[in-house]
Amino acid sequence: MSAIINENLNLRGRVAIVTGGSRGIGRAAAERLAEQGVHVVVNYTQQESAACKVVANAKRLGVEAFAVKADISSVDEARMLVETALDRFSRVDFLVCNAGLWRGAAVEVLDEGMWDKVVNVNLKGTWTVCRAAVPVMKRQHFGKIVVVSSTAGQRGEANVSNYAASKGGQISFVKSLAIELAPHGINVNAVAPGWVDTDMNSEVFADLNYRRSIEATIPQGNIATVDDIALPIVFLCSDWARHITGEVVNVNGGSVLCG
Repeated sequence: MSAIINENLNLRGRVAIVTGGSRGIGRAAAERLAEQGVHVVVNYTQQESAACKVVANAKRLGVEAFAVKADISSVDEARMLVETALDRFSRVDFLVCNAGLWRGAAVEVLDEGMWDKVVNVNLKGTWTVCRAAVPVMKRQHFGKIVVVSSTAGQRGEANVSNYAASKGGQISFVKSLAIELAPHGINVNAVAPGWVDTDMNSEVFADLNYRRSIEATIPQGNIATVDDIALPIVFLCSDWARHITGEVVNVNGGSVLCG
């Protein structure tokens, strides 16, 4: 199978690293990028077989792809991830910071371990991979960074204050980095999904009554698919978004309206 490539996007032959790329939004982003001729590096921590499936799907689309196990909450492993991509492709054009955890508790029982684990993956992990990839992008005078944040980072979310804080931190990080890196030809943006139909939320959505109550709060009336998030990520990597930086693209069916 070969990809149907829109040449106006100027994506063919580029190289992308997708953190947390073995499933959910990361998987969809890797595969949609591959459809446009982008070579993909699929990062994972535990789901090796799932990551290998994403790689196989990308290769069927006619691009090069491989998987790298790395815990991006570690500076050393994040550096290894980027260096491995460089060894294979000699460049890194796109970095999709998608790896994340959604775990929490009421603030009075939220323990230090849970706080640290979520913040270290979601926020610190965004910093570590950017820290490793930015020098490469500066040398190229080209790069696109897309961070997968959340509506929780915009309005807060009860009983997952650690998650909301990490996602709000990502948004501030994106805006700061966008200003810092714009003179170097690097765009930095975020997408902020609301509810998305992914493995992360499967336990919540198993209660059909609760799922319907969530849908009732979304003006469009439905929960996003992973492609609803992946396609805006592709757009932000493309030439169509070349003059957009420091922005947060809200993808939530109208449930949270932030300027």
